[in-house]
Amino acid sequence: MKIVSASGKRKRAIARVTLRQGKGIIRINNALLENYSPELSKMKIMEPILLAGDSAGKVDIDVSVSGGGVTSQAEASRLGIAKGLSEFSKSDKLKKAFLEYDRSLLVADVRRKETRKPNRHGKARAKRQKSYR
Repeated sequence: MKIVSASGKRKRAIARVTLRQGKGIIRINNALLENYSPELSKMKIMEPILLAGDSAGKVDIDVSVSGGGVTSQAEASRLGIAKGLSEFSKSDKLKKAFLEYDRSLLVADVRRKETRKPNRHGKARAKRQKSYR
């Protein structure tokens, strides 16, 4: 039995994806994808599965995602699933289809939150107000 592991990151969210041969069952944190909400996040996760077509129907996908917000978790899951499917099928055709549709399916967004600066209050770039009069 062939097993492929992949991971995806977005902001603070980390998704660990395991693909194995099966019937096309997709679970996110041990819950079926059909029961996942909100609907927009569910559709975002479905994108690589719809693009893969028949090859996605032959694998069971288990996603374990933690950290970040709802949207970040969905985007991390999407990235991990797309990476796993392209590695599982080992076809350049699928990889090319993912890249043509949306580059962020296979390439992670490396932007992170800027850290707070010492001796300042508030946001990372906030400065103290000063009065000239």
